[in-house]
Amino acid sequence: MNRNWRNLAWSGVYPATLCPFNADESIDEPGLAAYIRDLAAVPGIQGLTCNGHTGEIMSLRPHERDRVTKVVADTVRTLPRKVRVISGVSAEGSLEAIDHALAAKAAGADAVLLMPPHHWLRFGRSHATAVGFVQDVAEGAKIDIVLHQYPAWTKAGYSLPEMLDIIRIPQVACIKMGTRDMARWRYDYEKLKEVEPGKAIITCHDEYLLASLLEAADGALVGFAGFVPDLIVSLVEAALDGDLAKAREAQKLVDPLARIVYSFGEPSSEAHQRMKCARWLMGKLSSPVVRRPLRQLDARKVETIRQQLEKIGFKCRQAA
Repeated sequence: MNRNWRNLAWSGVYPATLCPFNADESIDEPGLAAYIRDLAAVPGIQGLTCNGHTGEIMSLRPHERDRVTKVVADTVRTLPRKVRVISGVSAEGSLEAIDHALAAKAAGADAVLLMPPHHWLRFGRSHATAVGFVQDVAEGAKIDIVLHQYPAWTKAGYSLPEMLDIIRIPQVACIKMGTRDMARWRYDYEKLKEVEPGKAIITCHDEYLLASLLEAADGALVGFAGFVPDLIVSLVEAALDGDLAKAREAQKLVDPLARIVYSFGEPSSEAHQRMKCARWLMGKLSSPVVRRPLRQLDARKVETIRQQLEKIGFKCRQAA
């Protein structure tokens, strides 16, 4: 519980958004705009994160990432209240990451979600390289950064000493904490707060969202909020306000939905496919199409998702 969370600039709920595609895998821009309007209209949504893993960033060409950012930014600008736009940046080197961050900025993003270079997953890196990469993007693009912390079991996850240096960088506005090590969770949170108490540390643990919120968090940046935004806002705000009864009530519906999407695991490529399919079946997304190299869910899986949704009370279109 954090009763101070509402006073932080980057607290609250930030959905990681899906990206609808046409049958030919081109971006369905009208469908994307309609989806963004639906999400942004939900009270409590503080910002929208496009071009994340949920949005299939790895299958988008650079100019398509920019186009997604522009559609999202142009859409939220028509709304009566401020909703931030965060665009994912995934690049293997500092210069490429700066280019992508500058392009996101030009397309209308308020901040970038900075992912670590993925070659680190294989080879690792030094403390100086890890901190230096973030410093490079901060100085080169001059845009707010949401740091994407990868799981601790990967070679790309930042250590606590690295995060303590990174959070001091002025442009780093927030950390999306994806450590997935609950033994470290509260300790890391408290140590980071000792250095920068005014910067938000938000969870991205879709699979055990309530636990991480109750342990230590200032908000959530999760794909699940791009699926059922009202429900996640209710859960997050209740948990952070210390209203455990209300949070548990929301969790009663989150649990079966999470099992449909994630089973009992972490977010994954097929989980994002199931989420997209489920929202389409509920009539809240224009298309369930995914971009290659992902393959479409087969008819049996789609029908199973439809039946599971209807079993817990959601009205769905026919899968076939």
